[in-house]
Amino acid sequence: MKSLSVLFLLTLLFILSPKVVMAAPIVEIRIKDHLFFPNEIVIPADTKVKLLVFNDDPTAEEFESYELNREKVIAGGTKATIFIGPLPQGRYPFFGEFYPKTAQGVVVVE
Repeated sequence: MKSLSVLFLLTLLFILSPKVVMAAPIVEIRIKDHLFFPNEIVIPADTKVKLLVFNDDPTAEEFESYELNREKVIAGGTKATIFIGPLPQGRYPFFGEFYPKTAQGVVVVE
């Protein structure tokens, strides 16, 4: 009977205690002169990641990736938040929709 009381109290304590939430790792990318800096980022497998994309150009750019299933227009001089993952190991290219010949990059998941 005593073990049931202890189990009940432990269960109650677990339910009522504040939950620990791990924040997603943050990776910063900059757009400058229609290029991504860095143009290759490495993130851990099976982890949700927060990309902060700063557009230092005066014109808009669209962060686009078919493999990541993401697209986001980022006005000139602003920033955007894009969540990716969790992802399995691999290479996931991204590009700037408005300047696809120069604005290219890849997410490497290890």
